[in-house]
Amino acid sequence: MPPPPPHEPEPAWPIPTFNIRIEDLAHRGAKLFLDHVRPDVALREAVINVCSWLYTPETVPANVKCILLVLRPMPGVAHTSGSSTHKEIHFSLDHIVNSESRARDEIIGVLTHEMVHCYQYNGLGKCPGGLIEGVADWVRLNEGLGPPHWKREAGDKWDAGYQTTAYFLQWIEGRYGDGSIRELNEGLKDKEYDDHVFKDVTGRKISKLWTLYKDYLKGNHGL
Repeated sequence: MPPPPPHEPEPAWPIPTFNIRIEDLAHRGAKLFLDHVRPDVALREAVINVCSWLYTPETVPANVKCILLVLRPMPGVAHTSGSSTHKEIHFSLDHIVNSESRARDEIIGVLTHEMVHCYQYNGLGKCPGGLIEGVADWVRLNEGLGPPHWKREAGDKWDAGYQTTAYFLQWIEGRYGDGSIRELNEGLKDKEYDDHVFKDVTGRKISKLWTLYKDYLKGNHGL
């Protein structure tokens, strides 16, 4: 019997240093977080997931050196800020409590979304906010981490953001081939955002893509 084929080695993604600050250890959200995930493992896996969907080992940026996760009571869900080398992810302990019934999936999903913001390109700061958030939720969606309330629906515009744009990007990836959104992200690296980046990737203007997608959702799959 011939020997089994060798396993492909895991890509050597650049893993930054991780730090964590919990601003209220007595908060129920802090207990839920620590009960459901190991922070170092969860953050490392989020980096790997983001790099795997948006980059190749040859194209992945290596500028992010340190990521600080801040768990604190605050309104909303989470946000990310920082410099090109040092990032901060602020995550609401209150939101974790509100998601207690599915705490682990929500924690990993939010960390994945925010980690995209640590690594994605943004058209030199000119990218529509809806596309920025849509790419983040697209990665979350591809990792099977979308929450139950997400629905695939067109909404009013392609860059409405979050799951609306994420499902649109998923359709583009399925129709125009694996790696399409990776190529789209790469097109946002060194020049200011322009809608033409979609035509560079798909051969179609964004307005036509959105029309085709809405037709797809209606069940009209014609070209």
